[in-house]
Amino acid sequence: METNLNHILVFKTNIDQLSAGCALSESLGKETRISQWSIDLEDCDRVLRIVSETLSNKEIISLINAHGFECAELP
Repeated sequence: METNLNHILVFKTNIDQLSAGCALSESLGKETRISQWSIDLEDCDRVLRIVSETLSNKEIISLINAHGFECAELP
């Protein structure tokens, strides 16, 4: 599968751990408008990358905030 780089959204978060069964992981995995997602827990900004052709930055930030985490768009 080829990823369109114009559809990769990048965010700074305060997510410090993520397990396979946690609510955030399940929400991201079940969101049909997200093609791929990853969180770099080794990076100091805990970078969240989301591939989506339809979700806006605000929608993703709201989703992350709803799970009690901070999230801000990275330029």
